[in-house]
Amino acid sequence: MTIRKSLLLALSLLALLCAACGGRPASEGRRPLSQRDSVRIAHKAYRDSVRALRRMPEAYRDSIKAARLEAARLEAMRTRLVDTLKYNALMDSLANGDTSGRWPVKAPYPYEGAILPYNRVVAYYGNLYSKKMGVLGEYPPDTLWTMLRSEMRRWQAADPSTPVIPAIHYIVTTAQGSPGRDSLWRLRMPRKQIDSALSIAAMGDAIVFLDIQVALSNVQAEVPVIEEYLKLPHVHLAIDPEFMMHNGKRPGSVIGSMDASQINWCAKYLQRIVKENNLPPKMLVIHRFTTSMVKNSADIKPLPEVQIIMDMDGWGSPRLKRSTYNWCIYREPVQFTGFKLFYKNDLKQEPHRMLTPEEVLKLSPKPIYIQYQ
Repeated sequence: MTIRKSLLLALSLLALLCAACGGRPASEGRRPLSQRDSVRIAHKAYRDSVRALRRMPEAYRDSIKAARLEAARLEAMRTRLVDTLKYNALMDSLANGDTSGRWPVKAPYPYEGAILPYNRVVAYYGNLYSKKMGVLGEYPPDTLWTMLRSEMRRWQAADPSTPVIPAIHYIVTTAQGSPGRDSLWRLRMPRKQIDSALSIAAMGDAIVFLDIQVALSNVQAEVPVIEEYLKLPHVHLAIDPEFMMHNGKRPGSVIGSMDASQINWCAKYLQRIVKENNLPPKMLVIHRFTTSMVKNSADIKPLPEVQIIMDMDGWGSPRLKRSTYNWCIYREPVQFTGFKLFYKNDLKQEPHRMLTPEEVLKLSPKPIYIQYQ
C-alpha cells in the first residue's frame, strides 16, 4: 500500500470515528447527531482529507524534484572537474620552485575543458583600425600568421612539455583622445570589425580574446555589449585597468585603475554565460604593470568556470620587465600569470632586445599566457 493510500485510509477512518461519536465528547451532555448528519460530516471530512492530500503530494513532489536536481548538479560538478592530481602537478611546475608559499595559488579546480595550465597561450594583440596598437593592425593576415606560427615554434621548443595554442587578442573597445558623442572617451568597434578579427583567428584555429578599455564608462556597461561573442566557446575576455579613468580624467593623462570588485563582476558575468550555455571554462585577462592599477587584488576570486590571468604588460629593458613582473605579479598572486613582449618598445632601452622564451620561462611563476604587441 502506498503512503498516499495509507494516509487517506487513516484520515477516512478518523473522520468516520468522529462522525460515529457525534463529533463531540459524550460528557458534554448534548444530543447525539443523527445518522444522516454523521454520514454528512464523514463525507465532508473525507473530502477535506482528499484535498489536503492532493496539496501535500504536490509540495512533496516539488521538494523531491528539487533535491534530485541539486544532487544531479553536484554530481555533474564532481564528474566535470579536471584530474586534480595532474592539475596540481602542472601548477607546481608553473610555480618554478617558488618556496614563499605564494605559488601555486590555492583556487577552485576548473571544470573539464579548461585551457590552463594544460596549454600555453601565445597571442597577437592589437586593433584592426590602428598600426600603432599592435601587430593585428600592422600586418596583413597571411603575414601575421607566418609570424605568429614562428613565435609558437619558439615557445614550443623552449617548453616541449606544454602544448602551445595561438590566440588573437583584439581590442574591441578602445580608449579615445576625444570624448565622443556620449562623453565617455571610448569607441566600440563595429560588428564587422569584430567579425574580421574572428575570421583572422579562424585562419589558424586560434582562440580569441576581446579586450575592453572602458575609459569613463564601466565594465557593467561595456561587457554585455559583446555577450553574443562571449557565448562562443573559443572567445574569452580581457580588461585593461590602465584605461579605466576616474574623476573625469581623460585616457592617457594618468594611469587608470580597477578594483577587485569590478574584476569579480566580470568573472561572475562569464560564469553565468558558461553555465547557461554549457561551455568550457572561460579565461579572463587583466593587464597590469603597476601595483596601483589593480586595487585589492587579494579579493579577486577565481571560479571553476573562469580562469584569471594577471598579465604583466609593461615595456622596457629585460631588467625592467623582470622587476615589474616580480613587483606587480609575483608579490600579489591571483591564479595564472601572463607576460607581454613588445616588438618595438622593448628595443628602446639598452640592451635593445626582447627577452627570449627561455628567459621568460625562468621567471617564477612561469607565465602561461604570452602576448606580443
